[in-house]
Amino acid sequence: MKITLKIWRQANKDAVGGMKTYQLDDVSEDMSFLEMLDVLNEHLTLANEEPVAFDYDCREGICGMCGVVINGAPHGRYNSPIPTTTCQLHMRCFKDGDVIEIEPWKTGSFPVVKDLVVDRSAFDRIIQAGGFISVNTGSAPEAHSVPAPKRQADRAFDVATCIGCGACVAACPNGSGMLFTSAKITHLANLPQGQPERRLRVKAMVAAHDENGFGGCQNVGECASVCPKLIPLESIGQLNRDLFASLLRGDGKAIAGS
Repeated sequence: MKITLKIWRQANKDAVGGMKTYQLDDVSEDMSFLEMLDVLNEHLTLANEEPVAFDYDCREGICGMCGVVINGAPHGRYNSPIPTTTCQLHMRCFKDGDVIEIEPWKTGSFPVVKDLVVDRSAFDRIIQAGGFISVNTGSAPEAHSVPAPKRQADRAFDVATCIGCGACVAACPNGSGMLFTSAKITHLANLPQGQPERRLRVKAMVAAHDENGFGGCQNVGECASVCPKLIPLESIGQLNRDLFASLLRGDGKAIAGS
């Protein structure tokens, strides 16, 4: 296939960025999207030009490091039949002669480091605020020593699959990180181990979310539609219920499981 690429190039976080156009004439439909970028970088290197910087790690749809906006959609969501990470998007989803625009996650909370690479450490700071349990676990307990009702265990597992890629933020008109934050809160809110700090956790993590410049959630739903792990929008409802209860009741006993 022959394709035209329009890629955001930015030398560093302080530089002024812009779109630059490249042509590729040797793209196989069996390539993954990142393999196509590898081919482009090979051409640029041979031409003594600076390769395009982009994030990746597993290339197996597990880590989410590869996230970019493709033709206006995080991870190229609208070019794929199902939500997926960029590394699992294949060139067969495009046609010969297509023009493909590639941009980084453009939001104030994820500043551009270089080209398509952004700094997502704001997510780390939200986790540091409360995405954990303060329990001295010691040695590994027996598998069934702390039973959890199946419904709640299933809900916890559904949201625990969040990989923190940031597609939800990139898709949100307000740049909100509420789907990510709610996934981490809902995960622990549905497990017995998460109950002692449940109210403190939700207040601390929501405060960290706001302090790191993420916008407010208006339940538009774009976040859930582009999530490669299909985190349900209802997790934000769980966050709101826990936050409302914590503000009403104040610090004290843990909230009963819902």
